[in-house]
Amino acid sequence: MGALEGRIAVITGAGRGIGREHALLFSREGAKVVINDLGGANDGSGSDAGPAQEVVDEIVAAGGEAIANTDDISTWAGASNLIDQTVEEFGGLDVVVNNAGILRDAFIASLDEADWDAVVDVHMKGHVAVLRHAAAYWKDRSKAGEQPNGAVINTASASGVTVPNAGQVNYGAAKAGIAAMTLVAAQELERYGVRVNAIAPIARTRLTLATPGMGAVFAAGVEDATGHDLFDPSNISPLVAWLASADCPATGKVYAVQGGAIQELAGWSVERSIECEGLWKIDDISARL
Repeated sequence: MGALEGRIAVITGAGRGIGREHALLFSREGAKVVINDLGGANDGSGSDAGPAQEVVDEIVAAGGEAIANTDDISTWAGASNLIDQTVEEFGGLDVVVNNAGILRDAFIASLDEADWDAVVDVHMKGHVAVLRHAAAYWKDRSKAGEQPNGAVINTASASGVTVPNAGQVNYGAAKAGIAAMTLVAAQELERYGVRVNAIAPIARTRLTLATPGMGAVFAAGVEDATGHDLFDPSNISPLVAWLASADCPATGKVYAVQGGAIQELAGWSVERSIECEGLWKIDDISARL
């Protein structure tokens, strides 16, 4: 029996890259999987039902159960349709993996409003929209006396969480927001039997290959002593599968994951502190900070 036997999972952005690897592993571990992917380009433009259906076909050919969904999860309506389709087709919902994302890199001084909005919409709003409608479903089940055993895995990034990357103010800000949102959601949804965690992965994908200054590194790859490719996106999925499993205890955590390394991250911490009595004097702050 697989680690996810009988679990019903929604995975956004699952037509390619890391999301595809999640979907394939989830299916091998016994989950029923909804493959959401709009099928757009790196910058979010266009749409294509092909990538989502191709992953479904691959899973079904291997004996698994999967359906495709091409709704735009950066809208409330699209996210609602995704959750509704999942419940209608498979009879429930246990796991949400928020993975969909795009890139529109630009330095702040030349950043277009549309490029800010598009990235924040897909990453930040896309996470919140799917989470909102899944949470409503789980809340209703809990109030009906059917306490869920749910799991949400959000996708943050080293960019914005551990390693700020010049040229990615929109992407980094959205990813940092996703990490913060994860901690809030973990507190809110615990009462409904739902755990919420996030990962900050580093792997070779369409987006990382297009990242300024990093694409060549990801294309070249790095191998460990066994010859295993540390940038292969399949390195990320086992952690996500564990977080999605029914007996996983973790919630409110953010994990950096790359190759053969998993690190539990902590948020902002106090690096140094000064105090005074009475009103601060600017010269005193200057001298002491």
